[in-house]
Amino acid sequence: MKTKLTLALEHTLYAYCRDAGASPVEEVTMPDDQGIVDTLSYQELPTGEIEWRCYELKVTKSDFHSQAKLSFVGHYNYFVLPLKLYDQVADEIPTGIGVLIYRPFNPTMLSTASEPPVTPGYLTVARTPRRQDLQVPATELTTCFIASQAREVHKAKQMATGLKQYSTEQLYHELKKRHQHYDIYDPNRNFYDRFIEDTEATAVTALQSEVDALNLEIYQLQHPEEA
Repeated sequence: MKTKLTLALEHTLYAYCRDAGASPVEEVTMPDDQGIVDTLSYQELPTGEIEWRCYELKVTKSDFHSQAKLSFVGHYNYFVLPLKLYDQVADEIPTGIGVLIYRPFNPTMLSTASEPPVTPGYLTVARTPRRQDLQVPATELTTCFIASQAREVHKAKQMATGLKQYSTEQLYHELKKRHQHYDIYDPNRNFYDRFIEDTEATAVTALQSEVDALNLEIYQLQHPEEA
C-alpha cells in the first residue's frame, strides 16, 4: 500500500515529466530480470533519438536501503527523495545517479494562491545524472513500457465504468456477504444501507434537476420577451 507521501511524489513526478515533454508510466517491469522501476519515461528528441529515464521513489531511510533491485537501466537515472531523506543518504548515492528533491507547497501560500496548483508539491534538481548506454535492449524496453501503459488505461476504464462492469448477480453476491455482519444499532456501518441511501439521494437529485428544467421551460414559454 503506497503512503500518502509516496503518492505525492508520484503525482508530482508525473506532472514534471509531462511538462518536460516526456511520457511517463509507473511501475514498469524491466526485461532481463532487472526488477520493477517506479517510473519510466519515454521521450523522442528533436533529433529523432529516443531517450529513456528511470526514476526510483524513496520516502524513508529503510525504503532507501531496501533489498529491492534498483532498475537504473535507462539513459538517465534518478532517485526522487524528500529533502529530509536526501540529507540523510546523500553520501550513499552512487556517482552518475541524478537526484530530484520533492518539497510540498506551503499551506499558507496555497491559501492565498489565485489558482490551486495541480500537484501537491514541486521538484528541484539536486544532482544531474550522467548519461549511460541502455542496460537492456531498446525493443524490449519499449514492449514493457507499452504493456504498462495498457495496464493503466485498463484501470482508468474500469474506474470510469464503475459498477456497470459488474453483473447484477455479482453485486448481489457482494452485498449478501456484507449482510452477514449487519449491525442494526449502527446503520452507517452497513454497506447495504449506505448503498440504498446513496441510490435514493441520486434519484431525488436527478428528479429535482428534471423538475427545475421543466419549471424553467414553463417560465420561458410564459415570458417569451425575457427569453
